[in-house]
Amino acid sequence: MRIGILGTDNSHVDQIVRHLNVEKAGGDARVVALGGGRGRRNDALAAAGGIAAVVDEPAELLGLVDAVVVADRDGTNHRQQAIPFLTAGLPVFVDKPLSRTVADARAMIDTARAHNAPLTSSSALRWIPDTEALVARSARGGTPQLVVVSGPADPDGDHGGIFFYGIHAVDIALRLAPGEISDVRTDITGTTVVASFTAGATRVVVNLVRPGSTDQIPFHAMTFTRQSMVQQTLTPGADYCVPGLEAFLEMARTGTPPIGYGDLLRPVEVLESVATALREASADAR
Repeated sequence: MRIGILGTDNSHVDQIVRHLNVEKAGGDARVVALGGGRGRRNDALAAAGGIAAVVDEPAELLGLVDAVVVADRDGTNHRQQAIPFLTAGLPVFVDKPLSRTVADARAMIDTARAHNAPLTSSSALRWIPDTEALVARSARGGTPQLVVVSGPADPDGDHGGIFFYGIHAVDIALRLAPGEISDVRTDITGTTVVASFTAGATRVVVNLVRPGSTDQIPFHAMTFTRQSMVQQTLTPGADYCVPGLEAFLEMARTGTPPIGYGDLLRPVEVLESVATALREASADAR
């Protein structure tokens, strides 16, 4: 399976190239082409992974690859990067976040459906062993009444502000809380953005904490039922992107997305509401 990657400045790309091309741990899948990113960065990745093709325009990957990873760090760019490949019927993994607007997310999903092109997107933390353990332990108590997830995110950060890191905590929370999103409320302090909402029958609270100058809080999640509470600190390992990569490869081989398309929309819906509240608060402060 020939994999192309768009947007190589993302550190996740190093893990993908190492896993597939250096360690050859993804079966027959290999990264064969790169697009986007800086010249020296692309040269280093190409040398490390034995990658022959480095293209200037994303469309140049068409005909060279069987599946595509869109790894650009800013979700604003994902729609225009992904749609040509979805239109061509190729499996596409859009690294987090899927997009920065529900409209862009829906456009990608609609294109995927129209051309029978499997599409997926997620936080890498959705699939790490700590999250899997939390999901399994939480499931024993049934659907939780309350989910609380905390993690770092910078509303003023590069690559899309609250979306860039906020997607991690929101995606984890929504994996634990199925159902339609309603009543999104955003509370903002100097250090924390708190999103609270209902997902199905579950109340969800997501605490997004600005990183300090030298450190940041760990990711942490709790689920509550009437009978029990389960909690877990979520620690990404050295190869934390690999489980999500393997989920994408399985999708590319089978044609079955690992996450339903409705669930691809929900994190974007929450974060778009949060981003709107942040813009309005900033405008009021001026």
